[in-house]
Amino acid sequence: MDERYDPQAIEPKWQKVWAEADVFRAAPHAEKPKCYVLEMFPYPSGRLHMGHVRNYSIGDVIARVRRMQGYSVLYPIGWDAFGLPAENAAIKAGIHPRQFTYDNIANMRRQLKRMGFSYDWARELATCHPLYYKWEQKLFIEMFRRGLAYRKGAVVNWCPKCNTVLANEQVVDGCCWRHEDTQVVQKELTQWFLRITAYGEELLAGLDRLTDAWPERVLTMQRNWIGKSQGAEITFALEQPLPEQAGITVFTTRPDTLYGATFMSIAAEHPLAQALARGTPHEAAVAAFAAHVAGEDKVKRARDEYEKEGVFTGGYCLNPVTGRKMPIYAANFVLAEYGTGAVMAVPAHDQRDFEFARKYGLDIVPVIQPPPGPPLDPATMTAAYVEPGVMTDSGPFDGTPSEEGKRKVTEYLAQGGYGKETISWRLRDWLVSRQRYWGAPIPMIHCPACGIVPEKEENLPVKLPDDVDFKVAGSPLAEHPTWAQVSCPQCGGAARRDTDTFDTFVESSWYFARYCTPRDDEHMLGPEAKTWLPVDQYIGGIEHAVMHLLYARFFTRVLRDAGLVDVDEPFARLLTQGMVCKETYRCPEHDWLYPEEVEGYGKADAPKKCARCGRDAVIGPVVKMSKSLKNVIDPDALVARYGADTMRVFMLFTSPPENNLEWSDAGVEGASRFLGRLYRLVAQHVETVKSSRREKLPAVHPIRRAVHKTLQRVTQDTFDRFHFNTAIAGIMELLNTLGGFTPQGEEDAAALREAVETAVLMVAPFAPHLAEELWEALGNRELVAVQPWPSFDPELARDEKMVVVVQVNGKLRGQIEVAPDASEDEVKAAALAEPNVVKHMAGKAARKVVFVRKPNSCLVNVVV
Repeated sequence: MDERYDPQAIEPKWQKVWAEADVFRAAPHAEKPKCYVLEMFPYPSGRLHMGHVRNYSIGDVIARVRRMQGYSVLYPIGWDAFGLPAENAAIKAGIHPRQFTYDNIANMRRQLKRMGFSYDWARELATCHPLYYKWEQKLFIEMFRRGLAYRKGAVVNWCPKCNTVLANEQVVDGCCWRHEDTQVVQKELTQWFLRITAYGEELLAGLDRLTDAWPERVLTMQRNWIGKSQGAEITFALEQPLPEQAGITVFTTRPDTLYGATFMSIAAEHPLAQALARGTPHEAAVAAFAAHVAGEDKVKRARDEYEKEGVFTGGYCLNPVTGRKMPIYAANFVLAEYGTGAVMAVPAHDQRDFEFARKYGLDIVPVIQPPPGPPLDPATMTAAYVEPGVMTDSGPFDGTPSEEGKRKVTEYLAQGGYGKETISWRLRDWLVSRQRYWGAPIPMIHCPACGIVPEKEENLPVKLPDDVDFKVAGSPLAEHPTWAQVSCPQCGGAARRDTDTFDTFVESSWYFARYCTPRDDEHMLGPEAKTWLPVDQYIGGIEHAVMHLLYARFFTRVLRDAGLVDVDEPFARLLTQGMVCKETYRCPEHDWLYPEEVEGYGKADAPKKCARCGRDAVIGPVVKMSKSLKNVIDPDALVARYGADTMRVFMLFTSPPENNLEWSDAGVEGASRFLGRLYRLVAQHVETVKSSRREKLPAVHPIRRAVHKTLQRVTQDTFDRFHFNTAIAGIMELLNTLGGFTPQGEEDAAALREAVETAVLMVAPFAPHLAEELWEALGNRELVAVQPWPSFDPELARDEKMVVVVQVNGKLRGQIEVAPDASEDEVKAAALAEPNVVKHMAGKAARKVVFVRKPNSCLVNVVV
């Protein structure tokens, strides 16, 4: 056995062995439980970043430990391969998006394989492949026939530089997420939608079944996005009805506050805003405000802390219960796509309305009073009163508890024809069409005679043409001279193919199901899908907590109703890993610096200077690794220096998976030293271990106790809690114990053999290459990858002594050790006899002795 740990020789060797043995090929076994482990698949940007490495290291450990537990494991990988970045690269560099994408896939595949992740590469897929998106086109046609896919006009976010629609999440501070210098505008377009709202009630109810398996934060975000609210729909008549509209209908969850409504807020982009202002002195101001709001981030506009702005439209509406003439304002915090695009403003009892009213000098009328205390005074109020109370200044409802008043006011409105009880949803149907090339074509045809007609199934997939001009203004597909010209599938007449492509969220909404049967050319999902689904453990970033997960849950139900799967939820358990963060460095002359531009980088005590000009490099904040901040670390360079196992151990040891990980060069060095120590320990004792006799293993031995205690801890931390950092810490502590042990006889040698082999098996999920090398060196023929997880002996794992913490009147006065099976009376007696306890009791009798037993310790509190 080589005395030097050389990961550059070890790791490629075992990667080749795994590949030739096809050891990670997934196959369901009737006699084994199944476990489907999956990370959110990557966009092929060309290079892995440290966030990828962390995410996939977590998934690989879970996959490996489940195999060792005896599960049949499905652990696939693929590529979220469509998207605007590839198209932008084509425009910028003259590279076809297909070439750009597949070149990037090849490089990232190489990087993933070099990390030694145990994927079933036979199931690899890319969503840009026609045999992938063929099935999504077929499903879309089925959804169209079922009324789940439809077309309508909508105001959308439009990037003039990308020439495409953007989702709200792709608008950052009013600009395109890809072009920070390009203002997003609002544009009216006819778009394709998926009727996700048809499953709104089921999507909401399903979250209750995920309470113990998904992070509470994610569940809350999903519930808020779906946004089911019970309330009333109320119509306010316009003071001067318009030809196209006589009133404004709003939804409110607080009909009990209707008597306090003093003005109306509508979205700046609402058609009524322009209509009310037309021909009045307010017309120019309303138009300017609408243009201003169009460039604001819609997500931020909806936040409570966002500054409230508005402009009077010149119009008024009438409060249906008070007759009050209410001014109508266009406001930036009201969004056209939420509710009806209008909100009745009750500034005394809604904080946003309160702030708006104070800013623009509008009336504040309290109509809900707190049960105790003085009545609310608009002149002295500093915030809206939003709690329940008693209705006042509310006509026939004075003195009614506000919760009861919600029902009574709603009934009163219904009797008068001004409103009704209803349910409102924040969830809106999903806009899925995009005006770009590099996406799956929408398989619909527009016929002058027949209308919108699906493509024939035998003509699927509708493939993208290769000969497109990326320099045209607008979608290259729309400008292609022949691609869109087709015959109508129904009448045979001249027709035009739809030139929009799918939002890439469509591909990522069902890829997890296609992994089950990725090479089935005859079916979207074969029978194996019902065997493997749902995904048992899903891993990914919190940034996908709403849209991706919600869309995947929606698609799963559509697939279920089509008979293709038999589950409601796609992901049984969810782990959201934290980000990888790192310090930033800045130079007064050269701004943000890459690590290689910092002299002294990676040396704890060395001064940090700009390598370009010699000035001091100022340490900035610890933030997420970002190319723009130049604090990224190249995984290839570190793997070349330390090996993949070191990178994996560092990522898993430094922080629990769900927490952010702060990058540390010293931490990487520490992980490397740990693996080197394990290697040297085996090298030092390899001959002793190989020649030892298992039948000489003693029933009790100090080394055996240390091994089984560690094994118990690592098993629990790895399998049950995914606390990989503490599991690795336990293995490190065991190495400290073994490092000082020299076997003196056959029993010692047998105990050392058990210890070394167990240590290698425990480290295998975290550092699999090193584990294979050491396992082979110890004389084993089978791969570690197919070994079962070792089992611990509970008796050996028990502490020989139990620690008892002793207090007198709640203050620590001593600590003793007793036998682990000591009774409560024996522990109390030993505690009362402890000299320091006797001293602090000062001859007084104990009035009470409190006993608390913990797993490996006890607490006794003597009250005198």
